[in-house]
Amino acid sequence: MYDVVIIGSGIAGLTSAIYSARAGHKTIVIGGPTLGGQIINTLHVENYPGYKDISGFDLINNIASQVKELGVEIVSEEAKEITSDKKVITENNTYSFKSLIIATGLENRSLGLENEKKFLGMGVSVCATCDGNFFRGRDVAIVGGGNTALEDALYLANICNKVYLIHRRNTFTAEKYYVDKVYANSKIELCLSEEVKSINGEDSLQSITLTSGRELNIDGLFVAIGKVPNSKLYENLVETDNGYIVSNEKCTTSVPYIFVAGDCRKKSVRQLVTAASDGAVAALSASKYLEREK
Repeated sequence: MYDVVIIGSGIAGLTSAIYSARAGHKTIVIGGPTLGGQIINTLHVENYPGYKDISGFDLINNIASQVKELGVEIVSEEAKEITSDKKVITENNTYSFKSLIIATGLENRSLGLENEKKFLGMGVSVCATCDGNFFRGRDVAIVGGGNTALEDALYLANICNKVYLIHRRNTFTAEKYYVDKVYANSKIELCLSEEVKSINGEDSLQSITLTSGRELNIDGLFVAIGKVPNSKLYENLVETDNGYIVSNEKCTTSVPYIFVAGDCRKKSVRQLVTAASDGAVAALSASKYLEREK
């Protein structure tokens, strides 16, 4: 029996673990197959206090080391179910808890096109820093208009022959810093007011067709069109709004023993620092709950 079970090993989940352990609670982090969540795919983190520039991978590993030194277990298992009798079920184990912190973050939004899932890993990718090197010297395309898409386009331009940046609007939502760099990069061709109409190929990606009818012969397609909450695990358990968990400033939910931290929480700002803040608040709220229930 654990005092606190935390689902998710991103900034929010790991910060929760630090505060929970320091409060003297028996704590475990069910981190999923990959420690750290999606931040590990970010090459440069420049907006986290204390670091002028650090990779997401290094940042997460620094925090995870601190968590482990406090005696917290981190298991690389995926939570499959949360039961009403206070259990988290994974593929091979069942973890009983007194309180639960959900910090499952977000998952990549898909284009919803035929062949998209079929060609995942066969030309289609959601992670430029993970898979970009496979397309060194080749022509690729990336879809999106936010910071991630433009940052990925700049990264790919360093190693690929040509990068098509496809965005459904004629202006970007990304920060001006990235927009200026993209416009200045001769290896990036902008395809604005366009969308991907089809993903073409037999056994792997060969080309894509845009809504204008233009066909791009490419070897790699990177999808960076935003993220949605990982709500399947909890959607019938706590109150949600469009998949985001509804909570108050204390990170408490509609269920007294369940707390939420990070990007899966309904809020206006989603940054690493706010995820860390949520993690601390959720753990302290869980601690107060445990004290009341003694």
